[in-house]
Amino acid sequence: MGYWKEKVLPKIKKVFEKPGTKKAAAAEACKSFDESKEQINKEFEETKTELQPKVLEIYEASSVELKTFIKEPKEAGLKKNSVAVHKFLEELVKIEFPGSKPVSEASSKFGPALLPGPVLFIFEKVSTFIVTEDKVEPPPAATTTEEGAGGKEKEIVVVETEKKKRRTK
Repeated sequence: MGYWKEKVLPKIKKVFEKPGTKKAAAAEACKSFDESKEQINKEFEETKTELQPKVLEIYEASSVELKTFIKEPKEAGLKKNSVAVHKFLEELVKIEFPGSKPVSEASSKFGPALLPGPVLFIFEKVSTFIVTEDKVEPPPAATTTEEGAGGKEKEIVVVETEKKKRRTK
């Protein structure tokens, strides 16, 4: 019975206690980050102009999957790209991006998937520097005018065919 209590039981406890304590610690890290959001926002607004070129440089060097995740941050993408997200957070720490250091430290301990709130908050701040080039309004407007002109031609053709039908009767 002594062997059981000394060797086997502690190992079983470790197996079952790890996930719960890790999640609880991650939740505590999220809570402490939420309390410091106002201060992070102030720092972000103060250093916005200095950070923009640095953030764009890091963003351009990142992978395509990470770029799409930064433009539209979602929890599902966080789980899929957790390694790339952690590397990106480490790069943000190097340029002293506001709030990135505690998030990166917590991410290295618990993984980014357990810290969706803080990671998505940082990525939303990063996405303010990124210009989306996908939205181009003038070309759709040009196609509608061409379609409108084509519609008039169709009306003229239909009217002429109706006139021919009336003449033959």
